[in-house]
Amino acid sequence: MLRSHRGWDPGALRCARRLAADLGAPLLWTDLTRLLVDANRSATNPAVFSPWTRGLAAEERARLLAMHHAPHRTRVEHAVREVVGRRRAALHLAIHSFTPRPHGRERYFDVGFLYDPARPGERRLAEAWKDALAQLQPELRVRRNAPYRGRDDGLTRSLRARFGPDRYLGLELELNQAWCRRPGPGADRAVDALRESLQVVLGLGKGPWHPE
Repeated sequence: MLRSHRGWDPGALRCARRLAADLGAPLLWTDLTRLLVDANRSATNPAVFSPWTRGLAAEERARLLAMHHAPHRTRVEHAVREVVGRRRAALHLAIHSFTPRPHGRERYFDVGFLYDPARPGERRLAEAWKDALAQLQPELRVRRNAPYRGRDDGLTRSLRARFGPDRYLGLELELNQAWCRRPGPGADRAVDALRESLQVVLGLGKGPWHPE
């Protein structure tokens, strides 16, 4: 299970490192398998523990949360607060990857943008980024709020509850493991297109995506 998509997100960290380096952005990550505890789930969500850890004693589960769950989430929240404290809007990209064939059913797209449709800034940013990416690399198949919903329980949803829509934009970037887990020219081109298209959108200043 550790080698499967249930244990980790193949390719996500490598792509995130490339994006962060090219954008000059800080990168905060956890390399702990979610089979132990899922740092992207709220502590009160039963899915924060896997079938292998759900049956542990209460004190053991509390120890896992304190040692491996809370520190990562606290680091990310502090990074957002630092930006917001400078009276700027923080853009938080959470990078994940998804399996192309869950339960034998094909997912026919390459990139998913997850966001909260009720937050105008997030919706406009996702729309503008999708359009800009289509101009740069039209063969990349992009869907919004797929393969999951952007309002599902996760770190971005938790941070939305702490920061208003004019100060925090949280997007989850879902990459298809069919391409992102294999280093090579194809994956590099896709990541470069994601970065370049995002730079185009952010370069618009008070463009259609702006939280205000």
